[in-house]
Amino acid sequence: MDIVIRQAAPGEYGSLGEITAQAYLQDGLLDFGESDAYLRELRDVAKRAAAAEVLVAAADDRVLGGVTFVPSGGPMADIAAPGEAETRMLAVAREARGRGVGEALVRACVDRARTVGGCERLVLSTQRTMRTAHRIYERLGFVRTPERDWNPLPDLDDITLLTYELTL
Repeated sequence: MDIVIRQAAPGEYGSLGEITAQAYLQDGLLDFGESDAYLRELRDVAKRAAAAEVLVAAADDRVLGGVTFVPSGGPMADIAAPGEAETRMLAVAREARGRGVGEALVRACVDRARTVGGCERLVLSTQRTMRTAHRIYERLGFVRTPERDWNPLPDLDDITLLTYELTL
């Protein structure tokens, strides 16, 4: 299977949104399941594409997964500081997992970050249970930055996102 990483086309937004939503739902990553407010954000690829770069992994004209690349702050950045790019919402369709799709998407973000003027680091947030993603990040040279860990829902004490960074 030849995987191609490229910008998401508007006609693919719906399928990528559903892949992303299902990845989070099926992996138990949303505390409130189908009623979780974040589910709407995961499905809204058009909103992400208007504020950042949305990349897809495709094979045989079929979307297998995607990621949002935030080049230098802006409304899609959660933790990026000046001189940093950020990745968000990495997701791979269940049937495409284990084929290198996630790693190809992360590598594309690393390559893209290296082309952004003044960008010194690529940063990301991840949930504790996303162990497969952690292995990809660590294999590619990302290191944990526990001092940057944060809670996106301060009203809920048990949600802490782990952070990683890669010095470019």
